[in-house]
Amino acid sequence: MKKRIQKQIDDVLSKINRLTRHIRNVESNCILLGTKIIQQGDIELGHKLIANGMVHDASKFNGIEFENLTYNEPSKEEASKLKMKMAVHHHQKTCLHHPEAWSGGIKEMPPVFLAECVCDWKARSEEFGTSLKDWIDETATKRWGFVKDDKVYKEIMSFVDLLCEKPFEQIAQT
Repeated sequence: MKKRIQKQIDDVLSKINRLTRHIRNVESNCILLGTKIIQQGDIELGHKLIANGMVHDASKFNGIEFENLTYNEPSKEEASKLKMKMAVHHHQKTCLHHPEAWSGGIKEMPPVFLAECVCDWKARSEEFGTSLKDWIDETATKRWGFVKDDKVYKEIMSFVDLLCEKPFEQIAQT
């Protein structure tokens, strides 16, 4: 009995630690990007983005999302896989920073939610040690059906450019 309770404690703390780390990363990105947007003169967008960052992914602490969104090894049990899939679906359909929440997809997202989405992607790229720009070009464009000539791609990349530091090579050339 004691081992079972300790495992439950460890599992909950692990989930909370990973979740809060991600939320803090997104929050930090939202503050940085929101501040730069305000400095460019779009006070309302920057302010709303910073506010969104303060409550980013709060739904993951409750109900189906907390119970079934796992950050550990994926389960091989079909019932657990289905519950995880349902939790992801619920999260993406109810959180407006996900393109799946919008009937018209990513191309219909208001700028504040698109900016939060980019902040989320950047946090994930840092957490996984991957390139944000490569992921957008190679995965996001296919997943949500947009191309480099689309308005949404240009808007995404304008947020990325504000959010990301320049590589050393670019700094040395300026």
